[in-house]
Amino acid sequence: MSKILHRSIHADLPVAVGGRGIELFDAHGKTYIDASGGAAVSCLGHNHPHVLAALHAQLDKLAYAHTGFFTTEIAERLADSLIADSPDGIDYVYLVSGGSEAMEAALKMARQYFVEKGESQRRHIIARRQSYHGNTLGALAAGGNEWRRAQFRPLLIETHHIAPCYAYRGRLAGEGEYQYGERVANELEAKILELGSDEVIAFVAETVVGATAGAVPAVDGYFKRIREICDSYGVLLILDEVMCGMGRTGTLHAYEQEAIVPDLIAIAKGLGGGYQPVGAVLLGRRIYDAFATGSGFFQHGHTYMAHPMAAAAALAVQDVVREHGLLDNVVRMGELLNHRLQERFHNHHSVGDIRGRGLFRGIEIVADRGDKSPFDPARKVNVAIKREAMARGLMVYPMGGTIDGVQGDHILLAPPFIVSAGQIDTIVERLGDAVDAAVARSVA
Repeated sequence: MSKILHRSIHADLPVAVGGRGIELFDAHGKTYIDASGGAAVSCLGHNHPHVLAALHAQLDKLAYAHTGFFTTEIAERLADSLIADSPDGIDYVYLVSGGSEAMEAALKMARQYFVEKGESQRRHIIARRQSYHGNTLGALAAGGNEWRRAQFRPLLIETHHIAPCYAYRGRLAGEGEYQYGERVANELEAKILELGSDEVIAFVAETVVGATAGAVPAVDGYFKRIREICDSYGVLLILDEVMCGMGRTGTLHAYEQEAIVPDLIAIAKGLGGGYQPVGAVLLGRRIYDAFATGSGFFQHGHTYMAHPMAAAAALAVQDVVREHGLLDNVVRMGELLNHRLQERFHNHHSVGDIRGRGLFRGIEIVADRGDKSPFDPARKVNVAIKREAMARGLMVYPMGGTIDGVQGDHILLAPPFIVSAGQIDTIVERLGDAVDAAVARSVA
């Protein structure tokens, strides 16, 4: 019996003992293609020699120094690299240990920014339904996934939620994509006015929605309208790119494809590729300056923030992505993945939507493609697809509650940036067989 409190206590998990490239190996010698990068984490795959060498070199120099006493060369180099590679308007980095920590820090930065400016009446956070921003209490409160929030509701700070930009489910008959995007974006303005035009701190959104809805991008023009509304009322725009960022959608930051610049961005997962726990908040100069010319202190911190080993891993990962031109491969292989998914599932009775950007793709599973009706949640179709995929040596990221936190199923794909065309073909072939097998059992 395991002494670990696992995520699912009764799961019979295989033991991972090794990995190479886009594959993982279990203790029985079985090989699995990691077509989800774990949870969109392993952007370089497993056992990349450059990253391993960087970790060994840093360990020989210094494993840990508390940031209350020291900075380190490796953390400074990582920060310089991240800012050099970011669009204009992003000027500083706050290094933490993961995505939930990054979102928690971003929320507190946003609040303290207004306190420093003498606008302490600002207290409201607005986000979107069917979003996911992490599992710490502040991040969970900002998130809009009801299943995750329900049992912890008494502990959560008050937050407010508007509709997601989820065209497959939300667009009205006869409504163009631009009109749909404008309509749901304008819910933000209505909510700001309802709460008080000078009482809202920030609007929080995933640039491309990840785990809870399955790689859902916004329609053209949506985020431009969101940026306009935020600017009109002095509201900060916080983008959560923990899952969709750091190259996953084909540009280093997913928001680059929206032609906007947010005020705060949370990143993690692909930042360090799973080689060390690491995350960060990227911020603009005006937020930094408010702290620097005010209290001179961000009232927050963690023991392992800016950890030298984590910084070494992240810097090495980002060096490989840049020097090997892997974002070009994300674009090429992302287009191929989309093409192969469309070929395999375009008329599949139980695949309602295929969506995403780059190597960040989702398929929504439905009971009936014609009317978009979902399977009974009790059937746990997404879990069955994961099980059938694992049996075929394929890792995919399943989730239920796609529509409203209860109903709906989807599968998320996020293979490493080093994936090849032949491997894409194998991924889609195995996924197709797994979907067919799981759906057949669910309707039997």
